[in-house]
Amino acid sequence: MSPSSITSSWFNVRQELSPSRRKVIGWASFLLPILIWSAVSYLPFIWHPMVNIQKPGSVDYFQENMLVSKEVFNYELDNVKTEGKELPTGTPSNPVYFPAPDKVAKAFYTGFTTAPAQKDGLWLHQSLWQSIQVIFWGFFISSLIGVPLGVLCGTYSLFSRLFEPFVEFFRYLPAPAFGALMVAILGIYDGPKIAIIVIGTFFQQVLIISNTTRKLDYSLLEAAMTLGTSKFKLLRHVVIPGILPDLYRDLRILLGWAWTYLIVAELIGTSSGITLFITQQARYQHFENVYAAIFIIGFIGFGSDLFLAWLSKHLFTWDRPANKE
Repeated sequence: MSPSSITSSWFNVRQELSPSRRKVIGWASFLLPILIWSAVSYLPFIWHPMVNIQKPGSVDYFQENMLVSKEVFNYELDNVKTEGKELPTGTPSNPVYFPAPDKVAKAFYTGFTTAPAQKDGLWLHQSLWQSIQVIFWGFFISSLIGVPLGVLCGTYSLFSRLFEPFVEFFRYLPAPAFGALMVAILGIYDGPKIAIIVIGTFFQQVLIISNTTRKLDYSLLEAAMTLGTSKFKLLRHVVIPGILPDLYRDLRILLGWAWTYLIVAELIGTSSGITLFITQQARYQHFENVYAAIFIIGFIGFGSDLFLAWLSKHLFTWDRPANKE
């Protein structure tokens, strides 16, 4: 095989790669950022703008394991050399807010096995469960109203003209701006947090699902109406089955959207869930725990999306896009 044909087989235009190549690229998409992170963390010549003090020498305010900038360390080192006193020693290091991969990996383990420092604090898994409940109820309520309304707007012009102009306007209003109002109405606990998830996803949901519904082949609707199908049966037996695979994919995307509102939502009223864990760890500069908690959110979101993608292959065996994922 010539080099040009090998290159073209990797850079196919709108053509799927072979399963083996998809797998290689899929792993590379995760390994490449980890390799870059590891290089920046472990190779001093790449970055390492700080110095971790090993021995303070005769510098009064230096302490063991203290981080100072290279400029400060070199300045104090020159002063001590001039005065002929004991020299401080240190090793190149990154800032405290940029922990190495091994520290974050260790934080994954200790986060689930180490009790919270505060007596009234929650374990990491308890914080995660609070966040998952907020996401679940927020997205469930949003979908309970948004999916039927989106289908109606995509099927009947009456509903489209009645609701979509307002929805189009409202979707530009930032959901967190309603935080104070939701606290006043729903209290300081989970109510306003769930409401922010609902506001952040509902209006997008209506528009996306209505657009998906409009893509249904009109000849199917026309044939059903010609045979005298009632309005209810048209929705139940033609529209909903016709859009179900695409509707499922829309909900998968919108669920990811709900996760992006989680941190803001949990700061409203009394802080709770994984957001409270992150803010507490950041306050004490335990940034390896912060990174671990952020990654856990990503793992849960990505893992649930992979599960839903796998499930779609079994639910919609006739749908080609679902079985390509």
